[in-house]
Amino acid sequence: MFAGLLASPLVPMAQISAPTNQTEEDPRVVRLKEFLYENDCPIKSLAADFIEAADLQDLDWRLLPSIAVVESGGGKRYKNNNVFGWGNCDLRFPSVRAGIHFVAERLANSRLYRDKNLDQLLRTYNPEHPNYPQKVKSVMSLIGSVDPAAGTVN
Repeated sequence: MFAGLLASPLVPMAQISAPTNQTEEDPRVVRLKEFLYENDCPIKSLAADFIEAADLQDLDWRLLPSIAVVESGGGKRYKNNNVFGWGNCDLRFPSVRAGIHFVAERLANSRLYRDKNLDQLLRTYNPEHPNYPQKVKSVMSLIGSVDPAAGTVN
């Protein structure tokens, strides 16, 4: 909930492209939809947006949805279109989709997060809870992993 403390209170409008049909065929999108559906997460319809934002910012495809699951139950408890708890949940996004792209951009490019390994990034994201990195990584492992050679998700 401490995330984004130093972020601007206004959310700039990022350039967000429309998801492509080819993203829908991505095995990561299929697996993420399955995971979110299995866990009754309201954000399941945004699986392609999570993958697109991660790919645009060179992030692990499981990171953003895992943070959303830990912070808001995958969209079960949130306000201000903010499923990430960004800015102590007080930061407003024009849409959940815009929030996905904003948080992805900040995690990839903010001086607070860039050049950090996953544990360091997650400790910075939520320094108040020492087990936060393990919680997020646990969700990431439940989502699965990609076998790049086979183009499949395990």
